[in-house]
Amino acid sequence: MSDLQMVWFRSDLRTLDNRALSAAAERGPVIAVFLTSIPQWQRHDHGANKIDFWLRGVAALREHLSGLNIPLLQRRIETYDEAPDALLKLAHQHGATALHFNREYPLNERRRDAAVERAFHDAGIAVTGHTDAVAYAPGELLTGKGEPYSVFTPFAKAWHRQLEGHRLALTHAPAPQTRLAIEADPAPSRELPDACDTPLDASRWPAGQEEAGDRLERFLRFRGRHYRRQRDFPALPGTSELSPYLALGMLSHRQCLQAVMSDNDGHLADGDAGLTAWANELIWREFYLHIAASFPDISRHRPFQPHTRDLAWRDDDAGFRAWCEGRTGYPLVDAAMRQLVQCGWMHNRLRMVTAMFLSKHLLIDWRRGEAFFMRHLVDGDFASNNGGWQWAASTGTDAAPYFRIFNPTTQAERFDPEGRFIAHWLPELAPLAVKSRFFPSEAQRRDTGYTLPIVDHKAARQRALDAFKSLSS
Repeated sequence: MSDLQMVWFRSDLRTLDNRALSAAAERGPVIAVFLTSIPQWQRHDHGANKIDFWLRGVAALREHLSGLNIPLLQRRIETYDEAPDALLKLAHQHGATALHFNREYPLNERRRDAAVERAFHDAGIAVTGHTDAVAYAPGELLTGKGEPYSVFTPFAKAWHRQLEGHRLALTHAPAPQTRLAIEADPAPSRELPDACDTPLDASRWPAGQEEAGDRLERFLRFRGRHYRRQRDFPALPGTSELSPYLALGMLSHRQCLQAVMSDNDGHLADGDAGLTAWANELIWREFYLHIAASFPDISRHRPFQPHTRDLAWRDDDAGFRAWCEGRTGYPLVDAAMRQLVQCGWMHNRLRMVTAMFLSKHLLIDWRRGEAFFMRHLVDGDFASNNGGWQWAASTGTDAAPYFRIFNPTTQAERFDPEGRFIAHWLPELAPLAVKSRFFPSEAQRRDTGYTLPIVDHKAARQRALDAFKSLSS
């Protein structure tokens, strides 16, 4: 079949506003490919919650592609090194004349994509990588010195200043094509290997572009304009909870930003404070993707700030286990960690609080916490997760100053003022008066069975300050 186009889906599981799919459909009939690579994903610390959501997203994509008469071919590979051969074999088998994919930016993914491009060029088959996950390809936004931005605020200003309409223009799903003689593969089993933990109940996070679109609509209709006021209060439904859908591309950033502009008189940088604050969070996501592409050392588990490589992290397995299990004795930290383990998601304010507690109060290497989050988060995204952890640990871009160390008790008083979030996740503390929930007395801990604090805030803060001060900047 002449001009048969092959589209390789990865973390862009949608037919709406998909740059690679749209470009391919303009050039000829399309077949779709997905390479399941569970062992590789596990090496990247993706856990059962994310992998299960990923596979359910592929199943939802299959249904949408079927409605367009686009067959989905699925293959299993062990590592990304096998991707070039697997894709070439399919291209030769079906006579595809071109391969399309949307670019990804962490180091292993970029190496994989480069290897695929070389293999297809060598085979004389056209291959095109499309810019889809970001408005600007890495390298397009540079400082006055011609360097990548490493601080968010000037990045965001340049993002807005240089924005042109085509960067956020939506590409629509292709029209149904004439049915091909190529049949879609039978839907594979979504059963995870024995090495995986049991994923969360799928009803908590339904997969697919329809669910993503519905959640976006509900968020903007009912909560978007309250976002700035409510986003830091974990007991309130103040955030979008769209991060899992953005992480796997069941929803594009363009769909989100176009929806904001539709509700905000065409504006992103001004207008309604809630809507612009949420749009700013989407730009943060893009900033971290640019960092992943421009500074590959972070993909090698290295801190962005080189001088922090010498920080004397503590070996404290007991403390790490207590943090993982929500047994630190600091109610807001423990409630947040229980939310993570039971929901596969954590409120963003609490991601900062818990990450700073591990890296500053316990002085435990942030990389251990980064990996733990990835193993549990359904929205696990390398660039955003790494960026957030390095911010909290004062090792990254735009990092919190090392002397900024959140007090978990005052954070609870400020952002859970009625103690509702704590009472929900730590029901043993629910009978206590609100003020006592933030940091119970020894007697109250004894009576409720709640653990004693594993570290004193004041002493831990000083220990962290001393450790950072010892570094040569």
